[in-house]
Amino acid sequence: MNTPHVVVVMGVAGTGKTTIGPLLAQRLGVPYAEGDDFHPEANIAKMTAGTPLTDEDRWPWLDAIGAWAHGRAGLGGVVSSSALKRSYRDRLRSAAPGVVFVHLTGDRKLIEDRMAHRQGHFMPTALLDSQFATLQPLQADETGVAVDVSGSPEEITDRAVTALHGLDR
Repeated sequence: MNTPHVVVVMGVAGTGKTTIGPLLAQRLGVPYAEGDDFHPEANIAKMTAGTPLTDEDRWPWLDAIGAWAHGRAGLGGVVSSSALKRSYRDRLRSAAPGVVFVHLTGDRKLIEDRMAHRQGHFMPTALLDSQFATLQPLQADETGVAVDVSGSPEEITDRAVTALHGLDR
């Protein structure tokens, strides 16, 4: 990418948004913001209890991420957000029209295994089914790329950087 875009690293829980986001930001030379940090405490409590969030729960969270992305317009940045539904991505784009999405995607078994082995995260593996049920992949009219999450974090980041560079061509 030649221009400093704000990149939203998206995908279901366990795809590596929190791992790949900072690596991607470092490679692009821009700041990283952890999307989970934008959640109100009530959202974290619901997810910790194994209760999926509703759209109404997500709007303030998405608005906070959108405000961060808007503030980084022209400067660049990377932020993680599941951004599972088209309407969620539309909301982010309405706040920050130039955002670009990197959809981390992969085999469900691999993602479930990674979730089962991570420590200190509030999202239980039990919610993975609801995440996949909610997921609406990027559509042709959305600026973004899909990146497979197999391999090492460095390999995934390399694929993301290569795919993002392809958007500017």
